[in-house]
Amino acid sequence: QVQLVESGGGLVQTGGSLRLSCVASGRAFRDVMGWFRQAPGKEREFVAAISWSSANTRYAEPVKGRFTISRDNAKATVYLQMNSVKPEDTGVYYCAGRPSGRVGLTTDLREYDTWGQGTQVTVSS
Repeated sequence: QVQLVESGGGLVQTGGSLRLSCVASGRAFRDVMGWFRQAPGKEREFVAAISWSSANTRYAEPVKGRFTISRDNAKATVYLQMNSVKPEDTGVYYCAGRPSGRVGLTTDLREYDTWGQGTQVTVSS
């Protein structure tokens, strides 16, 4: 069974921190893993991506310097550390994986074929 399960979301005040986790089962843990988010009434957007070795990461401009993506391959888990959060960070956060063998850290959600169910993050002002 190919599955990604996110956790760690919740309600946090502006300026606070959250750590999201994504645990993979089956063949869901891929060379490239990413985080996306979707705010109410908006399209899903790229947040961050990471390579298998963790040597390469990529971030969306709005989260650079505040969010950090990491992974623990032994635990088949990807993390998103969110610091200095803002109300505009509110949304459902999804973990995703690119098809095996694809190694580019693309921001295009159509290039990811495995998705979790999402975890809600709400930042209060």
